[in-house]
Amino acid sequence: MKNCLNRFVPEGFASFNGSNDYKNHISEYKKIPEKKKTSSYKTLGSIGEIFDYFNITNGSTLSFHHHLRNGDAVLNLVCVEIKKRDLKDIHLAASSLFPNNDLALHDLIVNQNITKITTNYLNGKTAELIGKGKLKEMLVMETHGGRARSIETGELKIDLAIIATPCVDKDGNGTGKEGKNACGVLGYAIPDLHYAKNVVLVSDTIKEKIENPELSNEYVDGLLIIDSIGDKNGIVSGTTNITKDPVGLKIARDATKLLKELGVIKNGFTMQTGAGGTSLAVASYIKKEMIENNIIGNFASGGITGYYVDMLRNGLFEKLYDVQCFDLLAVESSLVDKNHIFMDASMYGNPYYNNPIVNGLDLVVLGATEIDLDYNVNVTTDSFGKIIGGSGGHSDTANGAKITMITTQLIKSRIPIIKEKVTTISTPGEDVDILVTERGICINPKRQDLLQKLENSKLNIMKIEDLLKLSYEITTKPANIERSNEVIGVVKYRDGTIIDSIYKLKE
Repeated sequence: MKNCLNRFVPEGFASFNGSNDYKNHISEYKKIPEKKKTSSYKTLGSIGEIFDYFNITNGSTLSFHHHLRNGDAVLNLVCVEIKKRDLKDIHLAASSLFPNNDLALHDLIVNQNITKITTNYLNGKTAELIGKGKLKEMLVMETHGGRARSIETGELKIDLAIIATPCVDKDGNGTGKEGKNACGVLGYAIPDLHYAKNVVLVSDTIKEKIENPELSNEYVDGLLIIDSIGDKNGIVSGTTNITKDPVGLKIARDATKLLKELGVIKNGFTMQTGAGGTSLAVASYIKKEMIENNIIGNFASGGITGYYVDMLRNGLFEKLYDVQCFDLLAVESSLVDKNHIFMDASMYGNPYYNNPIVNGLDLVVLGATEIDLDYNVNVTTDSFGKIIGGSGGHSDTANGAKITMITTQLIKSRIPIIKEKVTTISTPGEDVDILVTERGICINPKRQDLLQKLENSKLNIMKIEDLLKLSYEITTKPANIERSNEVIGVVKYRDGTIIDSIYKLKE
């Protein structure tokens, strides 16, 4: 298969040389020392006092996590303080950003209070604003595992981690599993906790003692209690229910038949799916197979939904490894189910971690905005180049899993999903094995082992080029979309090299 990653890389960034490139760098990988452990923390009275105590000035790097998703209020409160002080050149290092943050961020970006953003996922009006070129410096899009790597190596240096914490105790420990706005495990906040120069927990619930806290007080420098850190109901943002769409259900059925023929669904297997409707439908059909054939899996992992909690409680999986809860049933399970196991972002997807969980996956089922003839997948922009998301754990799991399956409708909004070349590469094609659509199934030619197992399959297995032609027969070939030559952002692979650039939207 020809090299798919022949893209422009801005000056000062390393280019990508293949999905296993990081293996050549392992001997060079060095963690910086964790932040000096503290013996006590400072009780603070306001966001303003945080800025004063930790000397937040022009050019500071502030980090946040996204476990409250569209219900987070802490980042917005910090933005109010930045605006009040008219600080400039702030680097915002949030693990993800959601539409809930749009109003707070708009003026700060336009007025260059915030001039750089590093994140793993981004949508809403902030994404539109950045797409128009309003962010002064480059937008840097990382993966969940890649962000942990960049923090631990000192590539991403954080002056202050401001961690929204649903519950704290009087010793300065914190957890996401308890409190009036409990959001479950806080896996994406752990690299920030361990490596940021300073750490402050912001909470709306305090108790005498927390058992088994995710956030240990030995890393905490400050504590602020406020009325509300947000709304836990905002965790359920986006699709976290099984699709009822007949086309999506057909895709899921065909995907499960394929997995059955490949012998993936067996005792001790491991899996992860996205939280989208079709991915969860695949999980539901796999569940049926497991029940009918008395199959018990080893673990399911990732951002956990109530659907997987149900599978755990019914003995279909021995364990759940959870980095983030996607609904309130998962939040409750994270507190009470002993085999619902917390993992931090590094254990989840850092390529340099000793055997990260993603490397133990037999199967991952993922979605796509676009996929091209080289099996590159885009989940960062739409076909017009508008920023609509980001890799998150997409390319971490795709690289780690033994089988990476993409499930998607062939045509969405009258636009073919298969492209000759995707608009933006989020996950390299060499990490993608199978594409399942309602019109046909494609196997990446590099996986001759899978093709051999499917020689006698009655499923509609076809070349991706033929599936592309079929989509053109239905919709006609779309006109080429011109893009500007101005680069406004970069997409990083999990090892830190650049796999693509993001371009300014044409006016």
